[in-house]
Amino acid sequence: MGGSYAGLVAARVLSDHAEEVVVIEPDTIGENGLGRRTPQRRQLHALLSMGHRRLEHWFPGLTDELLKGGARLGEGEDVRFYVDGRLKAPVAESRMLGATRPFLESRLRRRVELLGAVSFVRAEVTDLILRGERVAGVVITTADDGDGDTTTGEELTADLVVDATGRSSRLGEWLNRHGWDAAPVDRMRIDLGYATASFRRGSELGGTVIAHSSPGPASDYRADVTEPGALAAVEGDRWSVVLAGYADHRPGPDPDEFLRRMRRCVEPIRTVAEESTMTDDVVTYRFVESRRRVHSRLRRFPGGLVVVGDVLASVNPVYGQGLILAALEADALATYLRAGPRPQAPALGYFRLAETAVDAAWQLSTAADLAQPHVTGPYPRGYRAQKWVADRLTEASVRDSPSTPPICAW
Repeated sequence: MGGSYAGLVAARVLSDHAEEVVVIEPDTIGENGLGRRTPQRRQLHALLSMGHRRLEHWFPGLTDELLKGGARLGEGEDVRFYVDGRLKAPVAESRMLGATRPFLESRLRRRVELLGAVSFVRAEVTDLILRGERVAGVVITTADDGDGDTTTGEELTADLVVDATGRSSRLGEWLNRHGWDAAPVDRMRIDLGYATASFRRGSELGGTVIAHSSPGPASDYRADVTEPGALAAVEGDRWSVVLAGYADHRPGPDPDEFLRRMRRCVEPIRTVAEESTMTDDVVTYRFVESRRRVHSRLRRFPGGLVVVGDVLASVNPVYGQGLILAALEADALATYLRAGPRPQAPALGYFRLAETAVDAAWQLSTAADLAQPHVTGPYPRGYRAQKWVADRLTEASVRDSPSTPPICAW
C-alpha cells in the first residue's frame, strides 16, 4: 500500500522473497507525478550517508544513472555546512548528490517496474481483509482516469501486506474496525514550516553543489541573525532552495518574502537570491508534530502485516532522517524475511529491528527540537547532559574535519 519512496524500496526487498508483488498507489508517481497525497514531495530532501549506501545496495548503479540524468555530485569544498552562520571545516573526501525527490522516485519506479515479480495498480486501499488472526489482503477502489469509471470493493488477497501510505495512513482506523488495537503513538509538537523554490542555475557559485545552515531557536529570528535554509544543485540546471522556520516565523508562499529571507541566509543562498532567477512558485509545507507508532508495545497484533516509512515514524525533516529511515526499514524487512517467518504470525521480529533505527532518529531529532523555546517536551532522562555533549561536538565540528568523511545525497 503506497508507491512513493518507502513503498518502492519495500517492493524491491519483497521481490526477492515473493512470487508476486503488487504496488497499490492512487497517485501518479514519477518526475511529473501529481503527488497529491504527499505534498512534501516538492520540498528539498536529504539522503544521508547510510541511506545513500543502502539505496545503492538495493539499486546498484543508481547514482551513476542519476548523474547521467542531470543530478550533480559535489565533493570536498563543494559541500558547505554552516552552524549559526559559521562555515564548518570542509571534509576533503565528502561526496553529496544533488537531485530532487520526484527525479529520484521516477528512477526508482523505473527500476522497480523492471523487476519481473512486481506490478503496479492505480487504486486506493479502503480496508483490510482479516481472516482469523491475520491480514489476508486489502479492499481497493480503482482510480478514476478521467472517464468517470471506478471499481469499488475489489479484493486483493496476499500473504503479506505492507503499509507505506505515509503520515495520513488509515491503518489504525481499519484495525479498530476489525477489533484490533492501533499502535500507540508518541508525539512531539514542533510547529515547523518550510518552503522550497527553484532558480535557474549558472556559474554563480562555481563548484558549490550543497550548502546548508541549521535552524536556530525560534526566539533568535532577528535582523542580525542568519536565516536557516539549504540549497542544492539539482537536475535541469536548477538550484533548489528551502527555507525553514518555527512557530510564527514559518516561511510563506510570497516570492518577494522568500527572496528577502534568502538575503539573510549564508553566503551561497544570498548569492542565488541576488544573481539567479526564480523559475517556479514557492511551495510551502507545515510539519506540526513528530510522531512514531510503537507496535512493540501492543499485546496483540495481526499476522501478515508490516509498516514502513512515515506510517512507522515521521520526525522533524530538517535533520534529513525520513529517507534514511525508509532505507533502514527496508533492511529490517529483508532481515526478517530471510529468517523464513510464517505469514500467519505477527511480525514482531520486523518491528523490533525497525524500531531500533526509529529510536535512534527519534532521540536525535527530539533532543535537538527541545532546544526550541516553544517546544515543551516531554524531556527524556539525562537531557541536559546530552545537550551539553551535543553542543560541544557541534562546536568542535566547526573547527575540525572528521577523519572519516560521510557520503551523503540531497
